[in-house]
Amino acid sequence: MLNFEDTAPVIDRTVVDIRQRVGVWRQAGDLTALVPTMGALHEGHLALVRAAKNAARRTVVSIFVNPTQFAPTEDLDTYPKNEGADLEALARLGVDAVFMPSAEEMYPPGFATSVMVGGVATDLETDFRPQYLTGVTTVVTKLLLACTPDCAIFGEKDYQQLLVIRRMTGDLGIPTTIIGHATIREPDGLALSSRNAYLTPAERAIAPTLYKSLARAAAAIRARAPIQRILSAASSDLRVAGFKVDYVELRNAETLAPVTDVASEPLRLLAAAWLGKTRLIDNIPA
Repeated sequence: MLNFEDTAPVIDRTVVDIRQRVGVWRQAGDLTALVPTMGALHEGHLALVRAAKNAARRTVVSIFVNPTQFAPTEDLDTYPKNEGADLEALARLGVDAVFMPSAEEMYPPGFATSVMVGGVATDLETDFRPQYLTGVTTVVTKLLLACTPDCAIFGEKDYQQLLVIRRMTGDLGIPTTIIGHATIREPDGLALSSRNAYLTPAERAIAPTLYKSLARAAAAIRARAPIQRILSAASSDLRVAGFKVDYVELRNAETLAPVTDVASEPLRLLAAAWLGKTRLIDNIPA
């Protein structure tokens, strides 16, 4: 049986402390992997932690609900939190340290800097959550500077976010390798997300339609059906099921630019839609 007190990871709450800890590991020749999270950990997060442990000798998980990526009308105040369960799960996986800063530690009085990315950060999520990606790139830059990891693991469920972070670290010369990890799903196909906790039982039964619609669309794309007809059909299927659709798009999997040659480009289908009060996102290769 787990003795939590004997196996609990060290908790650092300041940039000075986590940076010093990783510095000691580096002096010993140990590589460090970071898994950034906002807590409310589920199996999707834990899969990232396992990947981090395979990638490096030392593993840090950050838990920070980042206020700068939420609009005033979004769920910052109600975002799921379960610190005790999170720490127990990380202890079972043998995580070395958890970085849990306060909002004041990350954004001290007078903070006035944002990290903005163009290109892959254009449209899709930005059209519906204009503050989101700038909030993400700013906080991820701060996390990478605080934890100084050799690599960081991000899930592909937030596919645009993953590409934006890769672009940002490359452009700024941040010496951290960004590793993507395949989306973890429920048996019925629903992508794991902390926000799934908001779904009512009736909505939870409908939610897998998002993945199923994308899967049907991907099959139709491979069969060379007309693209706009495919995307319109997928959107229609979602609306009939009860979703309010933000977008269903086919994009170049490397640049997120609109596709001009289906036969030769790497393809990614991406979708975002509301089910009741819950916004779900998903994506798959096409």
